[in-house]
Amino acid sequence: MSPFRVTCFLAIALFPAVVRAQEYKVEVLKEAPPAALSGAIRVALDDQGYRVLDDQGKPYADLWLRRAVPASSKPSGPKGAVLFPFLEEGELLGALRFAAEGHDYRDQSITKGVYTLRYGLQPVNGDHLGVSVNRDYALLLPAAKDKDLPSLKKKVLEERSAESAGSSHPAVLILFAAAESAVKADSSPSMAHDAEKNTWGVVLPLRLAVQGESGAFVQAVQLTLIGAAMN
Repeated sequence: MSPFRVTCFLAIALFPAVVRAQEYKVEVLKEAPPAALSGAIRVALDDQGYRVLDDQGKPYADLWLRRAVPASSKPSGPKGAVLFPFLEEGELLGALRFAAEGHDYRDQSITKGVYTLRYGLQPVNGDHLGVSVNRDYALLLPAAKDKDLPSLKKKVLEERSAESAGSSHPAVLILFAAAESAVKADSSPSMAHDAEKNTWGVVLPLRLAVQGESGAFVQAVQLTLIGAAMN
C-alpha cells in the first residue's frame, strides 16, 4: 500500500466524527405544559409544545410558548443592538424541559428538569464584549422559583436564572429574529443550523399581544438550544 493510501486510511479511522455530522430535528408535541410549572404559568402557555430530537431520535428538550406575549408595539425591526425592542425585559416567553443534562449559550451545565423562559438583555460592559452582536436572550429560571406571571425586575431575573446553572451567571439561550418564511403557515417549527459556529436553533412563531391593537401579530424567533459562544 502506498504512503498516500496509508495516510488516508489512518485519517478516516482516527476521525470518524468528521464523516457524519450530528442532526437535530423538531416536531409538534401534543402534550400540555408540565405539572412542575405553577398554575399561573401553565394557564398562560399553549396546550401543546415542541420537541427537539437529537441525531438518535431521542428527546433533547421540550418547549411550550406563551399564548400571547405582551408587546409595547408591533414588530418593526431592531433598535440598535436590540432585536426585539417591543418586549419588556423579564417578560415570560414560555417554558422548557430538558430530558437530560443540557447546556446554555455559555456552555454552563443545566440539570435535567423544567424551567421558565423569560426575555432578557445582555449587559453593555466589558465582560460581554464579542459574545454576540445583539443583546437579546431567553433566560432559564427553575420552575420552582418562578411561580408568578408578571415580568421580573432585572436583578431578580438574573439572580433566579443563575440558580439554573448553579453559578453566579444567569443561564442564557441566545435569541435571533428569524425570517417570516421560516415559520410555515401551519405554525410548524423548524431547525436552523449554523455550521460555522456549530450551533442549532429552533425556529418558532412567537405570538404577540400588542398594546392598543386587537389583531394578532407573530414574530418568528430562533432560540439557540445546542452550541455555545465561541469566545
